[in-house]
Amino acid sequence: MKKSRLNRRQLLLAGLGGLAAQLGASGVAAQDPAKVMPRSFRVVLENDKVRVLEFTSRPGMGICGEGMHSHPARLNVVMNGWKSLVSRPGSPGRANERKDGEVFWRDAETHKVENVGKTNARVLMVELKAPDKGKA
Repeated sequence: MKKSRLNRRQLLLAGLGGLAAQLGASGVAAQDPAKVMPRSFRVVLENDKVRVLEFTSRPGMGICGEGMHSHPARLNVVMNGWKSLVSRPGSPGRANERKDGEVFWRDAETHKVENVGKTNARVLMVELKAPDKGKA
């Protein structure tokens, strides 16, 4: 990876961590994708305020997990764009596309997202943690 791209990524992660600390949060779900799919998920940053996961998928794989699965509310940063088929319980799949550099918020949800494109998908997921009520 080029040095300028690496620096940009480090700055982005630092900024997201600061943003997350300011926003407050809903808790991180009990389902831990870094443990369930360690070859696809990597914990990039974790502290008492935020957890940042990096997910990479190849064409034909799930984009943010395999099969129907759930996520807590999160901020997503698209590192490598993708074309996908998104399904939710009780609903037919619909086509979706994300572009490099897109940033978007998703409330907690259950879905299945298949990489139907020709490129690897890569996304950073920023999960905000519930504030610790014992600390001032």
